[in-house]
Amino acid sequence: MYLLQLQSYFLKQKDNETLNNIYMEILGMDIGGSGIKAAIVDTKTGELISKRHRISTPKPASPEAIAEVVKEMVTYFNWNQAVGCSFPTTIIDGKCIHSGNLSSSWKNIQVDDFFKNICELPFYISNDADLAGMAEVTLGAGKGKKGVVLVITIGTGIGSGLFYNGKLIPNLEIGKLLHKDGEIIEFFCADSIRKKEELTLEEWALRFDILLQYIKTIFSPNLIILGGGISKKYDKFKQYLNTDVKIKVAKFKNNAGIIGAAMYASKKINK
Repeated sequence: MYLLQLQSYFLKQKDNETLNNIYMEILGMDIGGSGIKAAIVDTKTGELISKRHRISTPKPASPEAIAEVVKEMVTYFNWNQAVGCSFPTTIIDGKCIHSGNLSSSWKNIQVDDFFKNICELPFYISNDADLAGMAEVTLGAGKGKKGVVLVITIGTGIGSGLFYNGKLIPNLEIGKLLHKDGEIIEFFCADSIRKKEELTLEEWALRFDILLQYIKTIFSPNLIILGGGISKKYDKFKQYLNTDVKIKVAKFKNNAGIIGAAMYASKKINK
């Protein structure tokens, strides 16, 4: 009897270890205005344990068109478990509150249920900059940093994640701040605007510096972490920035949204 009990104990321990490994490795997906990226992530280390796969965001980026790409991603990775997903607008309890830079038809859609029904898998959805920030504050450039940390993702729009002593304050939309004449500031200094208006790095950086001055005045951050594709060029444009707030480039660079999405799903599953 004792041997049977001992065997049962070790089998349970092995099963628990297997479950823990499953929930450590999660498919993270990052839906953006120009591309949808995904990879399998070790959520304990932030390491991508598969190659990243990217598919261009369909135009128009309707719910049906995006869902087809999401399903294609799941099939590409032959994935049959929970998925974490970064989404480029305000998300509350899995529901899209604003349309963001995708399509106005996204507003008020319960995104987690929508993707779940299409892919027949559980989805855990939250704001893209919040989740990129989660990756950076937990494992990356902001790890262990106290005080106010602001993660800014620069791409099609301007995303932002606000943290105080490592705790997320969700759904901050710095890119929606108003600039002169009521212009939304991301329409003035997002990376997409740099490309559209064919601005030099200096011209663009001087615009972005205006946003940094707003941020300093409003939030008095201890650290700003820059993410998004253009953050790779930080050494080429930092000389044009006048803010005295400490700035770091995201450790995970353009993969932060993927990693944060996987971490978010793992956290929800193990809650």
